Amino acid sequence: MSVADGTLPPVSSYPPSGPLPTTTLRQRLADLRGPAVPPRPLDARALAALAANPGCGRRTLLDGAGVDKTALAAALGSPAPFGQSQFAIARGNSFEARVKGDGGAVLLELVHRHLDAGAEPPGPDARVPDLTAAGPEGRAARTALALREATAAGAAFGAWTLLDHPMLALEVAGSPAYLEPDAVVVHPDGRWTVVEIKSFPMIDGAADAAKVGAAARQAAVYVLALEKTAGKLASAVVGHTVLLVCPKDFSNLPAAAPVDVRRERAVTRRRLERLTRVEELAAALPEGLGFDPELPAEELTAAVSAVPAAYAPECLAACELAFHCRERARAADEVTALGRSVRGELGALTTVGQALAATADGGHADDPAAAALHRAARLRAEALEAAACPC
Repeated sequence: MSVADGTLPPVSSYPPSGPLPTTTLRQRLADLRGPAVPPRPLDARALAALAANPGCGRRTLLDGAGVDKTALAAALGSPAPFGQSQFAIARGNSFEARVKGDGGAVLLELVHRHLDAGAEPPGPDARVPDLTAAGPEGRAARTALALREATAAGAAFGAWTLLDHPMLALEVAGSPAYLEPDAVVVHPDGRWTVVEIKSFPMIDGAADAAKVGAAARQAAVYVLALEKTAGKLASAVVGHTVLLVCPKDFSNLPAAAPVDVRRERAVTRRRLERLTRVEELAAALPEGLGFDPELPAEELTAAVSAVPAAYAPECLAACELAFHCRERARAADEVTALGRSVRGELGALTTVGQALAATADGGHADDPAAAALHRAARLRAEALEAAACPC
């Protein structure tokens, strides 16, 4: 399923008794988001967030169906303050245009200096192919062709190539998502490098660690998508070191730093492979259920609750439905609202009430988590009693 225009490749059978027709799944997903609602495309930031919580079937289905989670959260009465200000977007666009200006000369020079100083420096003959095509599938095909031609040109003539906003395809939960990195550079030796251009500053050669980490996870998604294309070319190699380009200090001049994304790539790939396929989640839902923001709030609440979620506090920084899911998790007394680490430590104790009860009922010999909680409560009581003793 293409979240950009609703087309679908052949999918695996579900239920096992027979294959689910492609047209049926396409129509089913269109019904879920609303017949008049256009699909919302996935981007690398959303995929990185999805990979960070692969157990959440709710986000997998909503993203796979192209549901606008921002509008859905507002309709549910739990809007999330996501997105950049218009000023930040305009500043970012202005900085990116400066970096890519003059045929990408500045950007290519940064790549050469930081990642390939031993190669011949890029000159005025550097190639910037036109990637225009109809639709995301057409642009992805044109990008694949441009990468193939650039790799051949590098091998034959030692040429550098800059692909400005290429389109890449990556299968996610059985459906292709179309991704658009800021740039991909093809080196003379055939290596492909992802370039991430961000508007946050790099002060004294270092940027905010949290923002760099988020950029690395996003770039890792692009690397995974590039590897799918590179697998069809014998001479193509995808670099696992991406180039992060940011404003220097508080100016509009570009500064750059290499970022190794091998760990983020491995984690993202493993987590994306664990995602439940979209058609399985859709087939498990009752007929008539939908996520059209125009539906009454009661219907939307029931529809969202019908899809299993895996809320964690980390969702607040990555998912538009996080506030709604947090409210539901707290109402159900789920320990997941306390964090994944707490949930992992408590084992079979899935509610806060069960955990509190374990501290007072003498413990359970067959449940290590309950026994540990009971012992911790006893030690705490003894410590408080000793602290209160006037002697």
